[in-house]
Amino acid sequence: MHGEQHYLVGLDLAGKRVVVVGGGSVAQRRLPRLVSSGARVELVSPEVTPTVQGVVDSGAVTWHARRYADGDLDGAWYVLACTSDPEVNARITADAEARRVFCVRADVGALGTAVTPASGNHDGLLVGVLASGDHNRSARVRDGVLSALRDGTLADQHDQPAGVALVGGGPGDPDLITVRGRRLLARADVVVADRLGPVWLLDELPPHVEVVDAAKIPYGRAAAQEFINRTLVDNAKAGKFVVRLKGGDPYVFGRGFEELIACAEAGVPVTVVPGVTSAFGVPALAGVPVTHRGVAHEVVVVSGHVAPDDERSLVDWGALARLRGTVVILMGVERAAAFAAALREGRPGDTPVTVVENGSTDAQRIVRSTLDGLAEAVAAHHVRPPAIIVVGPVAGLAGELPEQV
Repeated sequence: MHGEQHYLVGLDLAGKRVVVVGGGSVAQRRLPRLVSSGARVELVSPEVTPTVQGVVDSGAVTWHARRYADGDLDGAWYVLACTSDPEVNARITADAEARRVFCVRADVGALGTAVTPASGNHDGLLVGVLASGDHNRSARVRDGVLSALRDGTLADQHDQPAGVALVGGGPGDPDLITVRGRRLLARADVVVADRLGPVWLLDELPPHVEVVDAAKIPYGRAAAQEFINRTLVDNAKAGKFVVRLKGGDPYVFGRGFEELIACAEAGVPVTVVPGVTSAFGVPALAGVPVTHRGVAHEVVVVSGHVAPDDERSLVDWGALARLRGTVVILMGVERAAAFAAALREGRPGDTPVTVVENGSTDAQRIVRSTLDGLAEAVAAHHVRPPAIIVVGPVAGLAGELPEQV
């Protein structure tokens, strides 16, 4: 480009031939957006990175496994010169200009006839930023704009969502909510929040947002759920957008599907936003991978709200005891001794156990024990809910790490 200023424009590349020369890291970054635009992408390069190979294997890109040659730009609408050889990039740019085809030169952007803006998507909105060749500045501003759109700081009232969104907030740390979850939360009129959700995010809501604290509903378990269901439906039917903010993932012991059924029966549209389930996220933060090559080939997540000998239990504890992999018990602190005894029927007493209290929060505590010592460890450390119990060989892997990790 031969001037300080650029003309920012959106190209409709659907069905049009786009040529990318070079199969390295630059092509790796550019190909996904070109493919998503609907362009007919052809890649010319003797070699490609494994990631680019994956795009080729998917059928989204046609790969010519050779060096750039005369005629490669015939019929092209847009060209990207991404090779590691400046002379080849200069030749590509000259060939494109002779054909009056705009060309991005990746190694020296100012010498091309087009530049790629720092871009990103938000809820159907494509944001692009150019800073006269200062790519770091473009990226910083792009990130700032996208962050502001996603957390609601920068208002975007287009296509206001309707009905109810069941949003998984993750295990507790507000940074662990999904991007989509945070975006919908910023657009809520009513938020029905659980005690175990990322409650710190509620302080960021605008003053007009009504917050219903589901943890303070003064009913028994079944009655409380009925009240929550009615709150979701009534507010949605009144024309308000309702976010049901739940801890973890709505569909992992979160009663999310019960709430979806209630909304569906009332004719209320529902958006489901999965969250980082505490069953996997909390152990990871405590140094426990729930699977590990050569150690565990299965993971079972169990609700601990009823004891193994309770007639309401749907769990085959005998089968769990015979498995060699990982058992993650949620809501199991109160009955930890009973669960340990049930698993001891098929597992050795020295099977490692890790208990994580208040996972992902500033109050997180980790207690490491064994099946035989679990009940005593829970009592001695005064472990209180919310806490997660991880049973299996993976629970002992943290002890093998170097001290600095």
